[in-house]
Amino acid sequence: MPLTPSAHIDTFCRDHLPPADQWPELEFTLPELSYPDRLNCADALLNGTIARLGPDRPCLLPQDPAEPAWSYGDLAATASQIAAVLTEDLGLVPGNRVLLRGPNNSWMVACWFAVVLAGGVVVATMPLLRSAELATICEIAQVRLALCDDRFTADLQAAEVPGLRTVAFQASGSEQVPGPGREGSLNALAAAKPASFTPVQTAADDVAIVAFTSGTTGRPKAAMHFHREILAVADTFSALVLKPVPDDVFTGTPPLAFTFGLGAMLIFPIRAGAATLLIERATPAELADHIAARGVTICSTAPTAYRAMLASGKSDQLRGLRRPVSAGETLPGSVWQAFYDATGVKIIDGIGSTELLHIFIAAADDDIEPGSTGLPVPGYRALILDENGEPVPDGQPGRLAVKRPTGCKYLADDRQRGYVGSDGWNFTGDTYIRDAAGYFWYQARSDDMIVSAGYNIAGPEVEEILLGHPAVAECGVVGVPDETRGQIVKAFIVLTDDAAAATAGSAGSAGSAGSDLVTELQEFVKAKIAPYKYPRSIEFVAALPRTNTGKLQRFKLRTQPA
Repeated sequence: MPLTPSAHIDTFCRDHLPPADQWPELEFTLPELSYPDRLNCADALLNGTIARLGPDRPCLLPQDPAEPAWSYGDLAATASQIAAVLTEDLGLVPGNRVLLRGPNNSWMVACWFAVVLAGGVVVATMPLLRSAELATICEIAQVRLALCDDRFTADLQAAEVPGLRTVAFQASGSEQVPGPGREGSLNALAAAKPASFTPVQTAADDVAIVAFTSGTTGRPKAAMHFHREILAVADTFSALVLKPVPDDVFTGTPPLAFTFGLGAMLIFPIRAGAATLLIERATPAELADHIAARGVTICSTAPTAYRAMLASGKSDQLRGLRRPVSAGETLPGSVWQAFYDATGVKIIDGIGSTELLHIFIAAADDDIEPGSTGLPVPGYRALILDENGEPVPDGQPGRLAVKRPTGCKYLADDRQRGYVGSDGWNFTGDTYIRDAAGYFWYQARSDDMIVSAGYNIAGPEVEEILLGHPAVAECGVVGVPDETRGQIVKAFIVLTDDAAAATAGSAGSAGSAGSDLVTELQEFVKAKIAPYKYPRSIEFVAALPRTNTGKLQRFKLRTQPA
């Protein structure tokens, strides 16, 4: 499909799209997916909804009920002011990448809309990321401007990205009053701008976001998504499976930097004209309390959280949910049934990926088969293929392949060939079985990715950090089954001679002579990369299983007895 003439002055993203012969096949078979050639998804989402439903509807609800909620008009005004700051004060031109850093709050949402309205490209990052990870993201996406919650600037500054300008904002509405050190804040700069901005008329196939995902090598991959794809996930999974209405109240735990969270907390509710309760941080029990206290009807989180909410005795708080959504890891049928028995509410399970932006297989209501991921979302196609790209018979395992309105487009990454096949299918890296009724049943990850509590964790990345500790000679990191989190990160470590002598007789388990070193290694990892990646289990071994050529055999580590 030929590309529409771009509105980007900075053509970095379009210049670094995959070669034409490595593109996924993009098909727009539903009438809902007929978008104009010129399309700014932020304008369509926000101003389009205001045109339909008016500016006074509740839009963004803060975690603290004492703080004021934002209406759709408030969000449009603040996003317009920030867009003016970007273009008039910070020199942004269409196509520039802008890094966003902070937890889920109203100002993060406003910054997202501002960047896209101004024709920029959003590169959202989780607040848990450390300086080395941020530096890598900035290097890959060539980021020179960051908008950062002022509570999370330290790691961004420590990254020492050449030429990066960081502008901080205060997320709390009560902190927007001018004061010492705030004169140059984004809040103060935005307050001086008019509350209207003319959106840049980007092309429907201009890149709107660059979303990062970790690969098995540990180096993150940058998935680029067009403006029309942002709307496509709202007009397929959300509109046709989730089916929100303007009176719904959304909430959830995934950060906006995860495309799961971007859809669940920003794209879907605003496309529907609904409200979103933005939660910066909450335990499962606290999440259940928020759901009950704030009248939440749609919640998106990982299976781990649903299981934990039930275990904490919070089933009564969950009965007001209309649409709980589960993604990020497989939802066991037993957990689905336990939740339904306790609440009378059916969880909508789904599988999505950063590469395809959001959920592409799911089922709702009477279409749900507990334990199954579901059926292809309307607008998508899914098959189970063998290693030669041929369909396998129903009931036999194979590689999950997906195509249609969204697809993988890595930014200048040779791994594109591994994700997209010669026929334009996206290979998600999952092994599935399709049954005779067309339902898809998850079997396992096809690669070495560890999926723990909904987070994707690359074992080699954790290995690299551990190898930086003076006590570690060799290590191998894999995922092992865990009842609570699905999987946990486990590290098998060969100690240096000196460290081994110091911990002689230790098996590395809690309470043993080596427990201090276990804790030290865990804290070492937490200080270097996002804390959720740290090894929750560490076992000291004499040697690691390797091939004759020296390659680590991770599959042997995964089959070690507990």
